[in-house]
Amino acid sequence: MKLVIQRVSRASVTVRGNVIGRISQGYLVLVGVGKEDTREDADRLVHKMIGLRIFADENGKTNKSLKDVDGQLLLISQFTLYADCSHGNRPGFTNAGDPQTAKKLYEYMIEKCREEVPVVEQGEFGADMQVELVNDGPFTILLDSKA
Repeated sequence: MKLVIQRVSRASVTVRGNVIGRISQGYLVLVGVGKEDTREDADRLVHKMIGLRIFADENGKTNKSLKDVDGQLLLISQFTLYADCSHGNRPGFTNAGDPQTAKKLYEYMIEKCREEVPVVEQGEFGADMQVELVNDGPFTILLDSKA
């Protein structure tokens, strides 16, 4: 499982002209599910993501977590995080999880986040989405369950 975590001051996702998810301060998280990923991988990454201390404290040090600042989450599924560009110019996606399994793990991850964070918004799995964000910093963290 791969996560691209972006600290944002605001973010939204639109599908077919309708905003389906919107947050203020928090994380926009792109979620890629690999073919070997499990619930245990999701549990580990959710715990790590929520515990990251990348918000400024009163001294300007990155020392506060998402919970410390009452941050919100917007989770977007993105299988293209598993793009393999090592052969030619057309990416291959053989390492991405199959859609049924990936959707179940994505939804499981959303459930786990909702147990910890009051506001969790989401994209629509498999849809053509337009994602807007204001990256605060910019601050972007990559997490990989296999690293």
